[in-house]
Amino acid sequence: MIAAPDIDELLSGPLGGWLGEQATVREDAKAQSAARWWKAAIYGLPVLAFFWIIIPGLFDLKMWGSVALGGLAFAWGNMPRRRAIKQTKIGINDAIAGALELGYAHDVEPGQAFALAQAYKMVPHYDRSRFEDHWFGEVGGRGFGLHEAHLKERRNSGKNTRYVTVFRGVVMHIDFARDFHGTTLVERADKHRKMLGLGGRKDSVKFDGHELAYVDMVHPDFDDAFRVFSDDQVEARYLVHPGYVERLLEVQRAFRGKNVRAIFSGGELVIVMETENLFESGSIEARDDRARIERTVAQFVSLANLAQSLNETERGFAAA
Repeated sequence: MIAAPDIDELLSGPLGGWLGEQATVREDAKAQSAARWWKAAIYGLPVLAFFWIIIPGLFDLKMWGSVALGGLAFAWGNMPRRRAIKQTKIGINDAIAGALELGYAHDVEPGQAFALAQAYKMVPHYDRSRFEDHWFGEVGGRGFGLHEAHLKERRNSGKNTRYVTVFRGVVMHIDFARDFHGTTLVERADKHRKMLGLGGRKDSVKFDGHELAYVDMVHPDFDDAFRVFSDDQVEARYLVHPGYVERLLEVQRAFRGKNVRAIFSGGELVIVMETENLFESGSIEARDDRARIERTVAQFVSLANLAQSLNETERGFAAA
């Protein structure tokens, strides 16, 4: 397990000095945003007034135009604040990662772990995506990576198109501690019940021609919460034991997440879980820095340690 870095030590080092400088940057950003919003009001409100008073009718068009113009004005005014918050967040998360002897990158392209999650339907179909907060390195001597994903699907209603969030959460991977050769998928028990009726289960699932058969774990507590599918029944029971259900649920509870799922494939364990937006250590207010740093440290260390605990197979539960 990894130990959380000391917050006082972090703040008394280079990070503390940098945050002192960043306080001025954030004050300047607030002033720039306020000036932009003031300009938007001076020039935008007369345009809206003309639009509403002089042009008769067209209520729906006027309402849509007013909302759109207001949104654009707010986004333009908020840009300096957003840049300052992102800069602060990157600096803080970089320092936390350095204290843990890990790497951090705010922007990231999804890699093999996300591709595997896609291939085995662990994440839903999407049309837009954003990936951020990539933590990487070694945890407990094993290769480790984690990033957040925000996926949206296009929905059409008549002439209107909107994008709806279908997934927000984390994708983690860690090199597994024991050798395995097959593919074993652990997913929530209710995933296929809509198709089969309450209480039903599939005997197998197929992904691009790769069929995984249902694995009977012979344990009612496990079977109530999760389903296991694999192309190697013996190996699946060796990798996944009844105590695993509590560990998976512990990950979910710790982050108020939902629908945690995992896959063993290619020597790696990949875990996907829907969560709130994590690791948001940056703030426009300098007085919030310490609390946000403490929260980000707690979030990352807990998640990394829980992922590592899922990487430990107890032989007492392994198949005979």
